Amino acid sequence: MTDRPTPLPTNLHGAAYEQMLEKVRYEGAYPTRERAEEAVHLVLSGLGRQLTGDERVDLAARLPFEAARVLTVQIPDTEPLTGWAFVKDLAARSGASLATTRWDTGSVFAAVAAYAGPDLTTRILRGLPGGYALLFGRPELTPAA
Repeated sequence: MTDRPTPLPTNLHGAAYEQMLEKVRYEGAYPTRERAEEAVHLVLSGLGRQLTGDERVDLAARLPFEAARVLTVQIPDTEPLTGWAFVKDLAARSGASLATTRWDTGSVFAAVAAYAGPDLTTRILRGLPGGYALLFGRPELTPAA
């Protein structure tokens, strides 16, 4: 028997979250895992301020626990933002350029869409103002007049 304390694991995240970070790192061509995690936190926090209802609950259920927590601790805004306003808001909060923030958003949303699947992603896009489809890597479709 030893009196030495058991060392804490250096990685306190689950395997699913680590896989999500690696997907974001690959999609965004980020140099480090930490940079990918910064993007995930920024974008999921912003999405958590925009997403409401069943889509919010269903997405949280499909994301890794750590990512779902980042999404769901946010209180949804009363005034939803368009896709472009969403990017501008994230850029203002992070101090990054609009181009960098747009890149971060697309990289994270690619991973979110993979976890959500096509049907839930479509539902999410229908519940958000215009401009988000392009951020999710989809064409922005407008109804015919």
